[in-house]
Amino acid sequence: MHRRALLATVTVFALLLAACGDDADDAAEPAAEEPAEEAAEEPEAEDDADEPEEADEPEEADEPEASGEGLTIGVSWNNYNEERWANQDEPAIQAALDDAGATYISTDAGSSAEQQLADVENLIAQGADAIIILAQDGTAILPAVASAIEQGVPVVAYDRLIEDPGALYITFDNVEVGRMQARAIYELVPEGNYVFIKGNQADANADFLRGGQEEVLADAIAAGDIENVGESYTDNWDPAIAQRNMEQILTQVDNDVDAVVASNDGTAGGVVAALEAQGLAGVVPVSGQDGDAAALNRIALGTQAVSVWKDARELGRAAGEAAVQMAQGAALEDVPGVVMFDSPGGNQLVSILLEPLPITEDNLDVVIDADWITVEALCQGVPEGRVPVC
Repeated sequence: MHRRALLATVTVFALLLAACGDDADDAAEPAAEEPAEEAAEEPEAEDDADEPEEADEPEEADEPEASGEGLTIGVSWNNYNEERWANQDEPAIQAALDDAGATYISTDAGSSAEQQLADVENLIAQGADAIIILAQDGTAILPAVASAIEQGVPVVAYDRLIEDPGALYITFDNVEVGRMQARAIYELVPEGNYVFIKGNQADANADFLRGGQEEVLADAIAAGDIENVGESYTDNWDPAIAQRNMEQILTQVDNDVDAVVASNDGTAGGVVAALEAQGLAGVVPVSGQDGDAAALNRIALGTQAVSVWKDARELGRAAGEAAVQMAQGAALEDVPGVVMFDSPGGNQLVSILLEPLPITEDNLDVVIDADWITVEALCQGVPEGRVPVC
C-alpha cells in the first residue's frame, strides 16, 4: 500500500518536472526569437533613419552662399581705365552674385575721389545690402565707409586698402607681388642702374609693392651693385603718365638704364613705349602685374620680362560670395578664409589674401591652360618658335 503510494508520488513528481522543463523551454524560445525579430526590424529602422536624410535634401538651398534671393549688392568702381576691371573682375563678381540669386548694381566714379563718396551714398539709397568698394583714394573714402557701416550696410574693401577695421579687406598679397617683380628682374640683371615706376600715390598698394621690391633689392643696393637712378609715382596708374615719367628719367640719365621695376602692366606698357622710342625695348627688362592681355603678349614678344598674375576671377568671386554672406548677417571673422592683416595705419583688418603667380616666357602655358587668354591673342605678332606656346 505504501509502496503503491510512493510509486504514484514519484510518478507525479516526474511528470511535474517534465512539465516544468517544457515550460522553461517554451519560455526560452521567445527570448531567443526576440533578438531575431529585432534584427529583422533593424533594416526597417535604418530605412526610417534614411528618410530624414531624404527630407534634408533641400539643405543645400539653406546654405548662406546660395541663398541671396532678394539681396542687392552694390559695387563702387573707381574707374575702368585698367583693362582688368571690366574684363575680369566685374564678370566674376556678377557670376558669384548670380549663383547666389542676388542682384548686382554699380557706379563708376571716373577716377574722382569726391564722386566716389557720392556713389557710395547713392548705392545705399538704391537699397544695397552690402557694398564692394574699389577705392580711388583709401583715405578720402573713409567717411563713406563709416556711414555705410553705421547704417548697417557691410563693406568689402576690394583689392585696395581702406583703413577701417569694420570693412573686410580682400586682395592679393601685394607685398609678395612686389617681391616677385623684383626677384624676376634681379635674376636677369643682378647689377646695374634700376628705375622704379610706382603706382598711384593715393593707393596703398603702390607702397606695398614698393616695399616688397625693396626687401629683395635692399642688400644689392646697399652693396652698390644696384643703383636707383630714378623713381616716380604714377597718378591714377595711368600708362601715359608712366611713359612720360620714364621718358624724363631716360633723358636725365642719358638712357643709361639696365632694368625697370614697373608696378603694374599698365605702367609697364608706358615704360616699354618710352624704351621703344630709344631702341631699348627688349634690351631693358621690365616688370609688371595683373596678367593683362597686352602684357602677356609683350612677354611673348620679349619686351616685358614678367607679369605677376593675379587671377581677378578668383578675387571677384571671393568678394561677391563674401558680400552676400555679410549681407545675410555673417560677422567678418565668420567669412571663410579670413586672416588678420596688420595695416600700415596700425589697424588689424579682417582680410582675405590670395596668392599671386609670376608669369614669364617660360610658363605662358599656365594662363592659356587657365583660359585667361587665347593663344591667338598671346602670340599676336610673335615670331614662330620664339616662345614654346607660339
